[in-house]
Amino acid sequence: MKYIVVTGVSSGIGYGIAKEFASKNYHVFGSVRKQEDATRLKQEIATNFTPLLFDVTDRQAIENAAKQVEEIVGNLGIVGLINNAGIATSGPLIHQPIAEIRRQFEVNVIGQINVIQVFFELLKIGERPGKIINISSTAGKLSAPFLGAYSGSKHALEGISSSLRKELQLYGIDVIIIGPGVVATKICHSIEVENAAKKYAETDYAKSIDIFQNYIVSQVENGLSVATLGQFIREVFETEKPKTRYAILRDRIKSWLLPGLLPPRISDRRVARNLGWLRK
Repeated sequence: MKYIVVTGVSSGIGYGIAKEFASKNYHVFGSVRKQEDATRLKQEIATNFTPLLFDVTDRQAIENAAKQVEEIVGNLGIVGLINNAGIATSGPLIHQPIAEIRRQFEVNVIGQINVIQVFFELLKIGERPGKIINISSTAGKLSAPFLGAYSGSKHALEGISSSLRKELQLYGIDVIIIGPGVVATKICHSIEVENAAKKYAETDYAKSIDIFQNYIVSQVENGLSVATLGQFIREVFETEKPKTRYAILRDRIKSWLLPGLLPPRISDRRVARNLGWLRK
Protein backbone atom coordinates (compact mmCIF):
# COMPACT_ATOMS: atom_id res chain seq x y z
CA MET A 1 0.00 0.00 0.00
CA LYS A 2 1.24 3.48 -0.92
CA TYR A 3 0.36 6.26 1.52
CA ILE A 4 -0.15 9.89 0.53
CA VAL A 5 -1.23 13.04 2.39
CA VAL A 6 -3.48 15.62 0.69
CA THR A 7 -4.58 18.83 2.39
CA GLY A 8 -7.90 20.57 1.93
CA VAL A 9 -10.03 17.68 0.62
CA SER A 10 -13.49 18.66 1.81
CA SER A 11 -14.48 19.94 -1.64
CA GLY A 12 -13.18 21.21 -4.95
CA ILE A 13 -9.72 20.36 -6.21
CA GLY A 14 -8.68 18.54 -3.04
CA TYR A 15 -11.76 16.34 -3.20
CA GLY A 16 -10.97 15.45 -6.81
CA ILE A 17 -7.37 14.62 -5.90
CA ALA A 18 -8.38 12.44 -2.95
CA LYS A 19 -10.94 10.47 -4.99
CA GLU A 20 -8.52 9.93 -7.86
CA PHE A 21 -5.66 8.64 -5.72
CA ALA A 22 -7.95 6.46 -3.63
CA SER A 23 -9.34 4.91 -6.82
CA LYS A 24 -5.80 3.96 -7.84
CA ASN A 25 -5.11 2.03 -4.63
CA TYR A 26 -3.31 4.70 -2.68
CA HIS A 27 -4.23 5.11 0.95
CA VAL A 28 -5.16 8.78 1.17
CA PHE A 29 -4.86 10.83 4.34
CA GLY A 30 -6.93 13.93 3.66
CA SER A 31 -7.12 17.01 5.83
CA VAL A 32 -10.41 18.72 6.67
CA ARG A 33 -11.33 21.30 9.28
CA LYS A 34 -14.74 19.98 10.33
CA GLN A 35 -15.74 16.63 11.80
CA GLU A 36 -18.87 16.49 9.64
CA ASP A 37 -16.69 16.68 6.53
CA ALA A 38 -14.48 13.90 7.89
CA THR A 39 -17.51 11.67 8.41
CA ARG A 40 -18.99 12.46 5.00
CA LEU A 41 -15.77 11.88 3.09
CA LYS A 42 -15.11 8.58 4.82
CA GLN A 43 -18.39 7.38 3.34
CA GLU A 44 -18.04 9.02 -0.09
CA ILE A 45 -14.45 8.28 -1.07
CA ALA A 46 -13.28 4.79 -0.10
CA THR A 47 -12.21 2.54 2.71
CA ASN A 48 -8.62 3.50 1.91
CA PHE A 49 -9.26 7.09 2.96
CA THR A 50 -8.42 8.43 6.41
CA PRO A 51 -9.52 11.95 7.35
CA LEU A 52 -7.17 14.19 9.32
CA LEU A 53 -8.64 17.04 11.34
CA PHE A 54 -6.53 20.17 11.16
CA ASP A 55 -6.29 23.71 9.92
CA VAL A 56 -3.01 24.49 8.15
CA THR A 57 -2.51 27.49 10.44
CA ASP A 58 -2.67 25.31 13.58
CA ARG A 59 0.81 23.82 14.05
CA GLN A 60 -0.15 21.67 17.03
CA ALA A 61 -3.09 20.14 15.18
CA ILE A 62 -0.85 19.34 12.22
CA GLU A 63 1.68 17.66 14.50
CA ASN A 64 -1.09 15.59 16.08
CA ALA A 65 -2.24 14.52 12.62
CA ALA A 66 1.31 13.56 11.61
CA LYS A 67 1.54 11.30 14.67
CA GLN A 68 -1.74 9.69 13.62
CA VAL A 69 -0.33 9.04 10.15
CA GLU A 70 2.96 7.72 11.53
CA GLU A 71 1.15 5.17 13.69
CA ILE A 72 -0.46 3.75 10.54
CA VAL A 73 2.40 3.91 8.02
CA GLY A 74 5.26 3.00 10.33
CA ASN A 75 8.57 2.58 8.52
CA LEU A 76 6.88 2.75 5.12
CA GLY A 77 6.54 6.51 5.36
CA ILE A 78 4.47 8.44 2.82
CA VAL A 79 5.13 8.56 -0.90
CA GLY A 80 3.83 12.07 -1.30
CA LEU A 81 2.43 15.26 0.16
CA ILE A 82 0.02 17.34 -1.91
CA ASN A 83 -0.53 20.82 -0.51
CA ASN A 84 -3.89 21.93 -1.81
CA ALA A 85 -5.51 23.66 1.18
CA GLY A 86 -5.98 27.36 0.64
CA ILE A 87 -8.36 30.29 0.57
CA ALA A 88 -9.00 33.13 -1.84
CA THR A 89 -10.05 36.66 -0.96
CA SER A 90 -10.86 39.53 -3.30
CA GLY A 91 -11.00 43.29 -3.33
CA PRO A 92 -9.06 46.35 -4.46
CA LEU A 93 -5.82 46.39 -2.49
CA ILE A 94 -6.09 50.03 -1.47
CA HIS A 95 -9.32 49.19 0.36
CA GLN A 96 -8.99 45.53 1.35
CA PRO A 97 -8.62 45.13 5.13
CA ILE A 98 -5.08 44.30 6.25
CA ALA A 99 -6.41 41.55 8.53
CA GLU A 100 -7.98 39.86 5.50
CA ILE A 101 -4.76 40.13 3.48
CA ARG A 102 -2.75 38.79 6.42
CA ARG A 103 -5.11 35.82 6.72
CA GLN A 104 -4.70 35.15 2.99
CA PHE A 105 -0.93 34.80 3.39
CA GLU A 106 -1.17 32.96 6.69
CA VAL A 107 -3.19 30.17 5.06
CA ASN A 108 -1.74 30.05 1.55
CA VAL A 109 1.92 30.57 2.41
CA ILE A 110 2.78 30.02 6.07
CA GLY A 111 0.24 27.19 6.29
CA GLN A 112 1.93 25.31 3.45
CA ILE A 113 5.33 25.61 5.14
CA ASN A 114 3.76 24.39 8.38
CA VAL A 115 2.53 21.21 6.72
CA ILE A 116 5.77 20.57 4.80
CA GLN A 117 7.93 20.96 7.91
CA VAL A 118 5.76 18.64 9.98
CA PHE A 119 5.38 15.85 7.40
CA PHE A 120 8.95 16.10 6.09
CA GLU A 121 10.29 13.20 8.18
CA LEU A 122 7.61 10.86 6.82
CA LEU A 123 8.67 11.73 3.27
CA LYS A 124 12.23 10.62 4.06
CA ILE A 125 11.77 7.22 5.63
CA GLY A 126 10.19 5.18 2.86
CA GLU A 127 11.88 2.88 0.38
CA ARG A 128 12.17 5.86 -1.96
CA PRO A 129 12.03 9.57 -1.07
CA GLY A 130 8.54 11.02 -1.41
CA LYS A 131 7.38 13.87 -3.62
CA ILE A 132 5.80 17.20 -2.75
CA ILE A 133 3.24 18.80 -5.03
CA ASN A 134 2.22 22.37 -4.23
CA ILE A 135 -1.02 23.49 -5.84
CA SER A 136 -0.58 27.02 -7.11
CA SER A 137 -2.71 28.73 -9.76
CA THR A 138 -2.41 30.61 -13.02
CA ALA A 139 -2.57 33.55 -10.60
CA GLY A 140 0.85 32.43 -9.40
CA LYS A 141 2.22 33.80 -12.67
CA LEU A 142 -0.49 36.08 -14.08
CA SER A 143 -2.00 38.62 -11.69
CA ALA A 144 -5.53 39.96 -12.04
CA PRO A 145 -7.20 43.04 -10.57
CA PHE A 146 -9.12 42.49 -7.32
CA LEU A 147 -7.18 39.30 -6.66
CA GLY A 148 -3.95 40.96 -5.56
CA ALA A 149 -3.72 39.30 -2.15
CA TYR A 150 -4.55 35.89 -3.61
CA SER A 151 -2.13 36.31 -6.50
CA GLY A 152 0.54 37.54 -4.11
CA SER A 153 0.14 34.45 -1.94
CA LYS A 154 0.47 32.17 -4.97
CA HIS A 155 3.51 34.08 -6.26
CA ALA A 156 5.04 33.57 -2.82
CA LEU A 157 4.21 29.86 -2.83
CA GLU A 158 5.90 29.48 -6.21
CA GLY A 159 9.06 31.23 -5.02
CA ILE A 160 9.17 29.12 -1.88
CA SER A 161 8.60 25.95 -3.90
CA SER A 162 11.51 26.79 -6.18
CA SER A 163 13.87 27.30 -3.26
CA LEU A 164 12.59 24.19 -1.50
CA ARG A 165 13.08 22.08 -4.61
CA LYS A 166 16.76 23.06 -4.71
CA GLU A 167 17.24 22.47 -0.98
CA LEU A 168 15.55 19.07 -0.87
CA GLN A 169 17.86 17.64 -3.52
CA LEU A 170 19.94 16.72 -0.47
CA TYR A 171 17.26 14.12 0.39
CA GLY A 172 16.13 13.18 -3.11
CA ILE A 173 12.69 14.73 -2.45
CA ASP A 174 11.24 16.47 -5.50
CA VAL A 175 8.97 19.54 -5.36
CA ILE A 176 6.54 20.13 -8.21
CA ILE A 177 4.23 23.08 -8.78
CA ILE A 178 0.87 22.64 -10.48
CA GLY A 179 -0.93 25.82 -11.48
CA PRO A 180 -4.53 25.16 -12.55
CA GLY A 181 -6.60 27.65 -14.45
CA VAL A 182 -10.25 28.17 -13.63
CA VAL A 183 -11.83 25.07 -12.10
CA ALA A 184 -15.53 24.33 -11.81
CA THR A 185 -15.68 24.65 -8.02
CA LYS A 186 -17.33 27.01 -5.55
CA ILE A 187 -14.68 29.65 -6.24
CA CYS A 188 -17.32 32.34 -6.67
CA HIS A 189 -18.13 31.86 -3.01
CA SER A 190 -14.63 31.16 -1.80
CA ILE A 191 -13.30 34.45 -3.13
CA GLU A 192 -16.47 36.15 -1.91
CA VAL A 193 -17.04 38.07 -5.10
CA GLU A 194 -20.63 38.86 -4.23
CA ASN A 195 -19.59 40.11 -0.80
CA ALA A 196 -16.84 42.17 -2.40
CA ALA A 197 -19.38 43.89 -4.63
CA LYS A 198 -21.30 44.95 -1.52
CA LYS A 199 -18.24 45.67 0.63
CA TYR A 200 -16.76 48.07 -1.90
CA ALA A 201 -20.01 49.52 -3.22
CA GLU A 202 -19.10 53.00 -1.97
CA THR A 203 -15.69 53.05 -3.67
CA ASP A 204 -14.68 54.07 -7.19
CA TYR A 205 -14.34 50.36 -8.03
CA ALA A 206 -18.00 49.46 -7.48
CA LYS A 207 -18.99 49.20 -11.15
CA SER A 208 -15.83 47.40 -12.27
CA ILE A 209 -16.12 44.86 -9.45
CA ASP A 210 -19.58 44.03 -10.77
CA ILE A 211 -18.09 43.46 -14.25
CA PHE A 212 -15.38 41.32 -12.68
CA GLN A 213 -17.96 39.27 -10.79
CA ASN A 214 -19.86 38.45 -13.99
CA TYR A 215 -16.62 37.49 -15.70
CA ILE A 216 -15.60 35.13 -12.90
CA VAL A 217 -19.01 33.44 -12.92
CA SER A 218 -18.83 32.85 -16.69
CA GLN A 219 -15.31 31.43 -16.40
CA VAL A 220 -16.19 29.06 -13.55
CA GLU A 221 -19.16 27.69 -15.45
CA ASN A 222 -16.76 26.54 -18.19
CA GLY A 223 -13.89 25.57 -15.90
CA LEU A 224 -12.05 22.28 -15.64
CA SER A 225 -13.76 19.53 -13.68
CA VAL A 226 -12.19 18.47 -10.39
CA ALA A 227 -12.11 14.89 -11.70
CA THR A 228 -10.05 15.95 -14.73
CA LEU A 229 -7.68 17.89 -12.52
CA GLY A 230 -7.39 15.03 -10.04
CA GLN A 231 -6.41 12.62 -12.81
CA PHE A 232 -3.87 15.09 -14.22
CA ILE A 233 -2.24 15.58 -10.83
CA ARG A 234 -2.06 11.83 -10.22
CA GLU A 235 -0.42 11.30 -13.61
CA VAL A 236 2.12 14.05 -12.89
CA PHE A 237 2.82 12.50 -9.50
CA GLU A 238 3.52 9.13 -11.08
CA THR A 239 5.77 10.56 -13.81
CA GLU A 240 9.33 9.35 -13.33
CA LYS A 241 10.94 12.60 -14.45
CA PRO A 242 8.34 15.35 -14.06
CA LYS A 243 8.69 18.99 -15.01
CA THR A 244 9.16 21.47 -12.18
CA ARG A 245 5.90 23.26 -13.03
CA TYR A 246 2.70 22.42 -14.90
CA ALA A 247 -0.13 24.65 -16.04
CA ILE A 248 -3.47 23.01 -16.74
CA LEU A 249 -6.33 25.05 -18.14
CA ARG A 250 -8.77 25.34 -21.01
CA ASP A 251 -7.79 27.45 -24.02
CA ARG A 252 -4.11 27.38 -23.18
CA ILE A 253 -3.12 29.79 -25.96
CA LYS A 254 -5.63 32.54 -25.12
CA SER A 255 -5.59 32.18 -21.34
CA TRP A 256 -1.93 31.34 -20.70
CA LEU A 257 0.55 31.72 -23.55
CA LEU A 258 -0.62 35.04 -25.03
CA PRO A 259 -1.04 36.89 -21.70
CA GLY A 260 2.47 35.78 -20.78
CA LEU A 261 3.89 37.10 -24.05
CA LEU A 262 2.13 40.47 -24.14
CA PRO A 263 4.10 43.48 -22.87
CA PRO A 264 2.76 44.32 -19.39
CA ARG A 265 1.54 47.81 -20.37
CA ILE A 266 -0.54 46.43 -23.22
CA SER A 267 -1.98 43.75 -20.95
CA ASP A 268 -2.80 46.41 -18.35
CA ARG A 269 -4.65 48.54 -20.90
CA ARG A 270 -6.68 45.55 -22.08
CA VAL A 271 -7.79 44.96 -18.50
CA ALA A 272 -8.62 48.63 -18.07
CA ARG A 273 -10.76 48.64 -21.20
CA ASN A 274 -12.61 45.50 -20.16
CA LEU A 275 -13.41 47.03 -16.78
CA GLY A 276 -14.60 50.30 -18.29
CA TRP A 277 -11.72 52.47 -17.15
CA LEU A 278 -10.69 53.43 -20.69
CA ARG A 279 -12.63 54.12 -23.84
CA LYS A 280 -12.90 51.19 -26.18
